[in-house]
Amino acid sequence: MEVLNPRSAPQPVGPYSVAVKTGNLIFLSGQIPVDRETGELIVGDVRKATKTILENLKEILEECGSSLEKVVKVTLYLRDISRFTDVNDVYASFFEGHRPARTTVEVSNLPKGVDVEIDVVAEV
Repeated sequence: MEVLNPRSAPQPVGPYSVAVKTGNLIFLSGQIPVDRETGELIVGDVRKATKTILENLKEILEECGSSLEKVVKVTLYLRDISRFTDVNDVYASFFEGHRPARTTVEVSNLPKGVDVEIDVVAEV
């Protein structure tokens, strides 16, 4: 196992790694919607939040030697499942020709009160 420390990712706020590589797989910890340029959280606009997370995941994956096209599994955590269609529409624009396995769950809360969190597993 190799712990990766991509510069494009926010630094962990707890005892976990942003990215871990084992064999030909990279596991990325859940990402919340942090604007990389301002450091601000995006709350209250689930479409913008989802887009921001997926853009951040794309950057992190590329820095780790992978890409969105190599994602094999995605987990979406939503505070309000009624926003599923909004999240799904944005998600589909990032995975147009590639459909990784996916799980979507509604949760009672997420770190810092955000509306969505996403983690992925990808091939190197």
